[in-house]
Amino acid sequence: MIEVGGERPYDVVVGRGLLADVAGLVPGAAQAAVVYAAPLAARAAEVADGLRAAGVRPLPVEVPDAEAGKTVAVAADVWDALGAAAFTRTDVVVGVGGGAVTDLAGYAAASWLRGVRWVPVSASLLGMVDAAVGGKTGVNTAAGKNLVGAFHPPAGVLADVDLLDTLPPADLRAGLAEVVKCGFIADPAILDLVEADPAAAVDPRSAALHELVVRAVRVKAEVVAGDLRESGRREILNYGHTLAHAIEQVQGYRWRHGDAVAVGLVFAAALGHLAGRLDAETAARHARTLRLLDLPTTYAADAWPRLRQVMAVDKKARAGALRFVVLDALAAPTILTAPPESTLAAAYAAVAG
Repeated sequence: MIEVGGERPYDVVVGRGLLADVAGLVPGAAQAAVVYAAPLAARAAEVADGLRAAGVRPLPVEVPDAEAGKTVAVAADVWDALGAAAFTRTDVVVGVGGGAVTDLAGYAAASWLRGVRWVPVSASLLGMVDAAVGGKTGVNTAAGKNLVGAFHPPAGVLADVDLLDTLPPADLRAGLAEVVKCGFIADPAILDLVEADPAAAVDPRSAALHELVVRAVRVKAEVVAGDLRESGRREILNYGHTLAHAIEQVQGYRWRHGDAVAVGLVFAAALGHLAGRLDAETAARHARTLRLLDLPTTYAADAWPRLRQVMAVDKKARAGALRFVVLDALAAPTILTAPPESTLAAAYAAVAG
């Protein structure tokens, strides 16, 4: 169990066989909306059974899978379901799925009655180490990813690693991009674990993967505890994400988030190096480590003009100036503001494939 501190502290429970334990995180709830996509119907039913056994009435709410469900229109469908069930402030929204579903469920909870309790039950590695922890909720719009949302800490988080047993290998690998990111910005032991045994890192039953999950959650918990609203240090969690979000938008969200982050990490490392911040060896280590996990490290060479245009509306931008998370050294993240266009283009050359 990992505590996320701050003004509204909560626990992240990492373990196996946790799906029946949601009710323990939300005492006093009379009913729970269980938001899920079709591929997770059986797991959502297990959560519902556990709630029912604890005296909480489950309300199943099925939504489209992945990024297709992370829209204002789908959020409105969830609100309609909550309204039809006469949802009150003592009730709870439970999101069962990957990061897209938990982001959506959290946003529905944040906006219903100006905030009801919610619990993410992560069914993906990406969700466990990133989307479910930190209280950032939201949906995508035509203008970009996660531009509409709210900061709304959950009542608790369940990371049941049993759910990784049936996760497609490509999705597991993509989730590891966020884990590797945590290694570069805060906990280099993560990188050592991956480099020592890449096969164990992608084995859902291995002790190594369990440790990687715990270490990544601890990194995020420590950062968000002191900066819920991303007004300061929390920005470091966006390392690699400026280019990643642009890639996702250009791809129509058909790329996995973690795959885009992997490319974004290599770009951010090159940018830090070209800006005179990061040494060449640590910059090169990014692509080397990601390739051990069979993650992408390149993107289309001719895509830069469109990607640059999309990055102009990145959430970290201030007064029209782009701001990037870069490294001064391993585990020493900082902000680089308004780098020259020539430097940006040169950094993109490092990922142009």
